[in-house]
This record gives sequence, structure tokens and C-alpha cells, in this order.
Amino acid sequence: MESLIAELERVPTFRTFGRVAGIQGLMVEVSGLFGNVSIGSRCNINGRGGNVIPGEVVGFRHNNALLMPFSSLDGVGLGAKAIVAEQEAVAHPHTTWCGRVLNGLGEPIDGGPPLPQGPLAYPLRTKAPPASMRKRLGPKLDLGIRSINTFTTVCRGQRMGIFAGSGIGKSVLLSMMARYATSDVNVIGLVGERGREVKEFIEDYLGPEGMKRSIVVVATSDESALMRRQAAYLTLTIAEYFRDQGKSVLCMIDSVTRFAMSQREIGLSGGEPPASKGYTPTVFAELPRLLERAGTGTGEGTITGLFTVLVEGDDHNEPVADAVRGILDGHIVLDRSIAEKGRYPPINILRSVSRSMPDCNTKEEQELVARARTLIATYEDMADMIRLGAYRAGTDPSVDEAIRLHDGLEKFLGQDKNERAQLAPGYAALSKLITTGAPKPAPVKAKA
Repeated sequence: MESLIAELERVPTFRTFGRVAGIQGLMVEVSGLFGNVSIGSRCNINGRGGNVIPGEVVGFRHNNALLMPFSSLDGVGLGAKAIVAEQEAVAHPHTTWCGRVLNGLGEPIDGGPPLPQGPLAYPLRTKAPPASMRKRLGPKLDLGIRSINTFTTVCRGQRMGIFAGSGIGKSVLLSMMARYATSDVNVIGLVGERGREVKEFIEDYLGPEGMKRSIVVVATSDESALMRRQAAYLTLTIAEYFRDQGKSVLCMIDSVTRFAMSQREIGLSGGEPPASKGYTPTVFAELPRLLERAGTGTGEGTITGLFTVLVEGDDHNEPVADAVRGILDGHIVLDRSIAEKGRYPPINILRSVSRSMPDCNTKEEQELVARARTLIATYEDMADMIRLGAYRAGTDPSVDEAIRLHDGLEKFLGQDKNERAQLAPGYAALSKLITTGAPKPAPVKAKA
């Protein structure tokens, strides 16, 4: 009843509309809306045959509003009506959305029944909680990945970036965490994803176990830039709803780079000048606005954010990667050279950092992790000489120890996608490996 009353209250008493005055590329210029719309306002453009194309105001020019559509402009001509939507861009999340797949507009695309609408309207673009009111990071979050749990420990409310080139396994890693993490709810945004891989990700990678407590927001690469950007905003909005319910939310977006590309496309269409590598200034303004929405809030709920960054040409210093790395609370680097050697997940431990460490660890745990990092770094420094046979055993005790434990550490860092690794046993296995050189214990298999 509350939902019905809220829906009736949203019915407009009158409608304001303008007329299409020009179309250039993806930008629609609408006259007659002076004083009735602002940046972010929604308009519905009427095309031929009753086709309605939703759009968003992204700028103004000579007293005309500049709209960018969410879909194709086929059937739109000069003089077509552009009706101002009755409300700003909002979503009405509901707890029953778990297990569903949505598009960037919050509409179901999984063939299921219509989505129930919650009584509260959550703006798609909102500010992060005030910094002075936010709570501190919570306890450790078990992500089910042994190398991440041990070497780049993530706490509840932390925001981490996953940096990798294309085809290294970001999507598989995200699906493993969605299945195995000890969070209450997962909200997954697939921004600019390949259409072929969406069904594969949901059915094969996530599976029923991961999907039953997940909400997936999808905007494929062939959709408009506005729809791709919208998917990222909706993902954070849904996560904020569950955070306000006091839940521990794991929010994952794949990828932030495609979000930045869509914002670049919108900015360039609106006449914004390119700055770094073609990215417009608003790209670097929107990134912190999006990413800062994740994290702790003013209540008990938290949003633990995991955001993938698709580094172009494996260049980890390109503009988007550099900007995101400075915003987040740590980064996990997937290395192509490690993947080529056959170890999965191909996480480069030496280049990955969690800024919640060492505060979240006990003294013994931190000493154990530091010791393991030293062994890995020692071996990497001498790797070329060892492969060439130029290093002679007994020359340096620390190198000898690193060589002796290398295979064991590689096995410890590797993990099958169907294997679940728990947080506490990971430290015990690493301690046993370093002190005795024994292999790690048998893995804990995930339940079917």
C-alpha cells in the first residue's frame, strides 16, 4: 500500500515540453525549455510511430537545452516533442531485487516479473556521506581469495581497485568474490561489457550460489554512452540503499575505465575540450564523485567497493589508472606475465597495496606477511640469474631460502576458480609454509 501511495503521488498534474531544434551527432538541441530543466533533468523525445526515446540534459547552448539520448535517435526529426519527465533521475530499490538483472534505467532484463518499487526515492547522482560523519573501517572482510585475504587484506567499507589489461581474468576474479565473500549483498555493475559475456558471467561464473544474493546492473558496449554511465550510478545507488538497511554490501564495477570513456564521449559531444589523452576535465571530476560514494556511512552499514580498471596497453600510469589509484584505499595488480606462466589469479603481490594494512592485522600476522613479501622480492631480484644458472647455491642464505620456498609460495598464491579459501586458515598455511617449507593444506572446496 505504501508503494502504491508513493506511486500515485508521483503522477504529475501537468507536463512541460519543448521542440527539437537541431541534431548534431549524438546531441539533441531542444528549444522552449528555458527555466524548466537543469543539468541531469530527464526528457522523453517522441519519435515516429509512437517511439519514446528517453534523454538527459547534459548542457545548454543559446537558451536551448542539449540532450543526450539513452538509445538510438531513429525516427526523431525537427519539431519533435521533448516532454520533461515528472521527476529527477531516481531509483526506488527494494530488498526483493536480489537475484535480478537490470539495465541502466533500473528495468529488468532477465525475463522475470516487474520489479517491486520501494517507497523511498534514491537519487542516482548524490553526494557521498560527510567526511566528518563517516565511521571508521570495519573488521576484515573474507573475500574467499587466499592471496588477497593474506597479502592485501580488505576491511569492510574499504575501496580497492583491480588494475589489469584485457583478457587477464578480472571478471572471473570478481565472480569468485561474489560467490565466496562473507558480505550480505553483492551489487555488480557491468559497464560497457561485451554482450556475449553477460550470460556467461551470470550463469557460468556467478552461478546460482553467487546470483541468489546479488543484483547485476548491465550496460553493454553497444549501448549509448549515457546508458553506460547510468549503469555505474545505479549500481552505487542500489548499494547505498542496502547500506542504509545496515547491511554489509560488496559493490563491484567492471570497469571504471569504461565509465570514464562514456563520460569522455558525453563531454566531447557537448563541446568540452579534451585534456589528458582525450579525456575531458569532467571525467576527472566525476571519478571521485562516483568512487567516494562507496565506503562507510553514518550508520552500521558499509559498502566495500571493488572497482576494476582496464589499463590501456598494460600501462598502469595512463590517466584513468593514475587518477583512480589516488582516490581508492589500495590497489590489486593483475600481471599478464604471471598469467602467461599459468598461475591464477595472476596477482602481483609486490605491486599490490592495501591501505588498511598493517592496522587491521595483529603484530604476528603483519610480521608473517612482511616475511613472505621479502622472500618473494628476493627471488624476483635474482630470478634472471637463477634461470641462467649463474647463481651458485650457498652464496647468499636469504636467496637460498627464497629459492627453497619459491614453489610453495607460488602454490599458495594460486587458486582454482572453484576453490574457496578462508581468511584464518590462510595465515596458518602461510606460517607453516615459511617455518617448515611444507606444502599448504588441502583447499576447502566450495559447496555446489
